[in-house]
Amino acid sequence: MRPSRRSTLLSAALLAASGFTPAARAAGGGAGGTGRRRIAVPGAALRRISRHDDLTTGALAGTPCTDAADWSGLTARGTRNPSGVPGVQIDGCFPDAPRRAAPHGGHHGARFVIRLPDGWNGGLVVTGAPGTRGQYAMDTVVSDWVLAQGYAFAATDKGNSGPDFYTDGTRPGDALAEWNRRATELTRAARATVARYYGHAPRRTYMTGMSNSGYLTRWQLENHPELYDGGVDWEGPLWRPDGPNLFTFLPTAVARQLGRAGDEDMYAAGFTRGTEFLWPYHEEVYWGLTQKTYRAVFDPGFDPACPGASAGTTPGEILAPCPSDAGYDYAARPRSVHDAVARISLTGRIGKPMITLHGTLDALLPIGVQSDVYARMVADEGRSRLHRYYRIEGGTHVDGLYDTHPDRLRPILPCYRAAFTALTAWVEHREEPPASGTVARPDSGDLVNTGSLT
Repeated sequence: MRPSRRSTLLSAALLAASGFTPAARAAGGGAGGTGRRRIAVPGAALRRISRHDDLTTGALAGTPCTDAADWSGLTARGTRNPSGVPGVQIDGCFPDAPRRAAPHGGHHGARFVIRLPDGWNGGLVVTGAPGTRGQYAMDTVVSDWVLAQGYAFAATDKGNSGPDFYTDGTRPGDALAEWNRRATELTRAARATVARYYGHAPRRTYMTGMSNSGYLTRWQLENHPELYDGGVDWEGPLWRPDGPNLFTFLPTAVARQLGRAGDEDMYAAGFTRGTEFLWPYHEEVYWGLTQKTYRAVFDPGFDPACPGASAGTTPGEILAPCPSDAGYDYAARPRSVHDAVARISLTGRIGKPMITLHGTLDALLPIGVQSDVYARMVADEGRSRLHRYYRIEGGTHVDGLYDTHPDRLRPILPCYRAAFTALTAWVEHREEPPASGTVARPDSGDLVNTGSLT
């Protein structure tokens, strides 16, 4: 089974290309014959508008309006998603400067998708792609579920995608700095689009995401709380200029993969005891690729012979580690490297309510040196009243791994949905969520579709 999962996750990591050919029925002035105002996305360079009897993934699969490579592997088999949500979809992009060639001709900067359900509840949910996936990556994780509740939905590919995203920009750290800028850009444009389409601005705007888009959620609520009413952060990576960050633990994982470190070294770096059964898979798919790709963003001069993910490699070598990364010592790297990380680092100074979820068996972003630390940062900034943190026992970085280890893991998605429900009750009805803590793994029941925060 591993080869197929590897192929699936590799293709999901690559840039998702979707053309701008018409799909479904063209939508001009409104939805459902209600005469709503003409659709416009401020700042968009390209725009394709289509009307659908159902905006959810099950109906859009196989059309240019979603891409299975973007969301493959993120949910467990048997996950039940709603369907039957009519409305309008807008696919487009915001321009880049300097202009970069798009995979299928033309130019683009940041690809986005906006979905406008007929039965709008007055809210907007904004997200970004996890990993280096495309703008449809959160379709099965977030879009289907929030659309069924009546929310408008907007997602971005963060402005650069695929294993070579580090090549974007002109100075160290630019590629990740663009992610934050693109999330802000989409939020503002989506709020204006919703206001024009429905006739009034969204009453509530929520930011959410998993992995890299969990980081986006944290950064947006720290830096642009005026745009949002709250957010749900699902295992966002922690960036701090003096650590912890990816470079304080991933080199040890690469060293172990190459036979230069042992299990005790892994524990000392922050990897959780009990995740050992997941290490072979992460050696094959995640650790080497992640370390060399992000190292190329912040420290491009470290190893000219291995400048990033795919430079000088065959497709089969993209996932392989650079041997030099086994000895990468972030603490000893020049001040300029730390300054580049500082440009995109987190502070814990959130300005709106936020719920954080993280699996205790995450073998890519170890919980003890990631979200545990971030929760303390929030507390140190005096923002605990705005934060809840739930450690999901048995959760790992992607729910798709539950299918291989159903006896040891649990999907986090059901707890994520419970968290989003708790957030909206917190924001809109002042109902306090449960106290922060560890959510025990149930011994029985439908772990794929049921979850709570207690």
